[in-house]
Amino acid sequence: MGISTIDAGMLKNAFLAGAKGLEAKKDWINELNVFPVPDGDTGTNMTLTIMAAAREVAELENPTMDQLAKAISSGSLRGARGNSGVILSQLLRGFTKEIKAVEEIDTTILANAMVRGTETAYKAVMKPKEGTILTVAKAMADKGLEMASQTDDIEEFVKEVIEYGDYVLSQTPEMLPVLKQAGVVDSGGQGLMQVVKGAVDGLLGRTVDFSLDTAQDSGKTPAAGAGAAKGAARTDIDTADIKFGYCTEFIINLEKDYADKDEAELKSYLESIGDSLVVVSDDEIVKVHVHTNHPGLAFEKALAYGSLSRMKIDNMREEHQERVIQDSERLAREQAAGELAGKDQTGRDQTGIDQESGEEASTERREYGFIAVSSGEGLSDIFKGIGADCLIEGGQTMNPSTEDMLKAIDRVNAENIFILPNNKNIIMAAQQARDLTEEKNIIVIPSRTVPQGITALVNFMPDLGPEENTRTMTEEMGNVRTAQITYAVRTTNIDGIDIEEGDIMALGDHGMLAVGKSVDAVALDAMKEMLDEDCELVTIYYGADVSEREADTLREQAQEQYPDKEIELQYGGQPIYYYLISAE
Repeated sequence: MGISTIDAGMLKNAFLAGAKGLEAKKDWINELNVFPVPDGDTGTNMTLTIMAAAREVAELENPTMDQLAKAISSGSLRGARGNSGVILSQLLRGFTKEIKAVEEIDTTILANAMVRGTETAYKAVMKPKEGTILTVAKAMADKGLEMASQTDDIEEFVKEVIEYGDYVLSQTPEMLPVLKQAGVVDSGGQGLMQVVKGAVDGLLGRTVDFSLDTAQDSGKTPAAGAGAAKGAARTDIDTADIKFGYCTEFIINLEKDYADKDEAELKSYLESIGDSLVVVSDDEIVKVHVHTNHPGLAFEKALAYGSLSRMKIDNMREEHQERVIQDSERLAREQAAGELAGKDQTGRDQTGIDQESGEEASTERREYGFIAVSSGEGLSDIFKGIGADCLIEGGQTMNPSTEDMLKAIDRVNAENIFILPNNKNIIMAAQQARDLTEEKNIIVIPSRTVPQGITALVNFMPDLGPEENTRTMTEEMGNVRTAQITYAVRTTNIDGIDIEEGDIMALGDHGMLAVGKSVDAVALDAMKEMLDEDCELVTIYYGADVSEREADTLREQAQEQYPDKEIELQYGGQPIYYYLISAE
């Protein structure tokens, strides 16, 4: 006998099974990487996101649909890590908004919830690209609408939706060249399919073995045929030319009714003057992000709906070229993220917040405070020395969650708090934390590398206001060029460059800078590509796997080759990357 409706108890079991289904395959999904850097984090980020919600759901006994919807939405939103986790949280947020007012879900409600989840997630992404988790989600939602008109049997409904989702996932390499080059499907889409399949198994009462296989437990690449022979693309890779020069962000504090037609009108206008548009609305505010050559026009249009706050304009001429390095950096964290419990030997608690730097110095609220994501003892010391009040551990194997950000915000007793994510994959979690904070003014400086974050914080001026400081800090960090020296974990080809397992790679703001067999040689080759006559200062941050003597040798070689530049050496202590090199 088929299932025609799903009640709250059934949905609870299905959701927990979906979370376990993803958790069981997270290491396999982590192997789907575009770049051969030593990790992969999509599976872990998505798992940590959904497990945060699963913990809240598991605590509910005999929940109503409304209680269940709140637990899923709130838990995933606060637990979201990385771009893939944030997108998953938005899919769940939209889904639960559709179901929270009903007692039972039929095929029509299920289809509408899938559509709403997809729409919510698309709105949260700066520039949606086909061939990603969003594509797979939309395909399943479209199929759900089709099936809802044909059957009221939920088992038949989900069978067809999953089959179509798998098909569209298999086509993602045809949509994104980086996927086709690597010969794999999109990792985020694969993660979403694991959630859906696990949920359906739980709904239908199937017994599933969720244990990890030996390859996953050891951290090795799954066997051939498992779908992870090389690497997959990231959902946020963008190689399009930048046509609009200013990243413009602001919040509209609504002072009149704001219906769907109003949002459509606003979006239509903003699309006419720019691109990379995101418009996310809630009951009282509208958050806007747009790339445009005329920020003033965007502000003027928005004023028709209410007052503006948190206005920010950034020069984005180099943003799309920075994505390659930031997505690569994103691929260098996560394997230990889910294992943290209690305090580790560095004095950080399970949230990753540095206890020493996180203590409030006074009960009197200050005007400004600073939160920085850092990886490595030396880098953390640098951030503390230039004024960071609270550090969140965000190493190459861990993305802090939205909840981690919120806890750090609570610890900093200041009216205006600047957050420096120092990694592109952490920016969305920081922005979600900002949007969930009401009593403090949270400003996310979109730093994509640690050197950018350091430069931004150094250029803070206490005599300036929050908006002017935001502009100054963002502009100054845009003058920083970064190279990151690491090693390849597999043989592949990137941008026409053949890379063998074990090769040393220099990842730059515009993509791959150099590949070779020697760490020092590749670092020097990277500097050759980075430096020009305008560059005055080069800073070399050496990592945990490099001795001071080795680092000093590299500095001397660089100084000899570039006698007109000031070459500084700093201990970073960062894992994974032998060197971080910045040029200003």
